[in-house]
This record gives sequence, C-alpha cells and structure tokens, in this order.
Amino acid sequence: MTDSGDKKQLLHLVFGGELKSLEDVQFRDLNGLDIVGIFPDYATALTAWKAKAQQTVDNAHMRYFIVHMHRLLDPQQKAGGN
Repeated sequence: MTDSGDKKQLLHLVFGGELKSLEDVQFRDLNGLDIVGIFPDYATALTAWKAKAQQTVDNAHMRYFIVHMHRLLDPQQKAGGN
C-alpha cells in the first residue's frame, strides 16, 4: 500500500530502552530495546514518543528517542524539515 499524496514522507523512528546510567546514552540491554515504530512525519512520531515516555515515567533510566530517518536516508536534504 502506498500513499499517493503530494506530501513527502519524512520517516521517523521511535524507540527506547533502559539506560546504564543517567549520564550517558548507553543501553543496558540492546536485545531489550523497545521499537515503537516508524512514522510518516514528526508530529505522528512525537505523539507516539509522548505516549511511551508517559508510560515509563516512573523509571528514570528508561528513555525514548525520535530518530529522523529521512535525514539518514537523504543526507543532502536541507535542515529545517523535522
């Protein structure tokens, strides 16, 4: 299934896991990373990130991140697009 709209896909990955310490971004268990999903735009990814972050608010070592996959796929893309 493809999206036929004019809007360019700006893929974002949302994932998280438990950190070894609060001072660094090193995960305690790489096999236990929570891959929330890949989203078509930043706004949708941010909604998913907020939901997962809220679910784990009681664990200070648990962190979720948004990766701008579109920037990795197209490094020549101008900055400014989320």
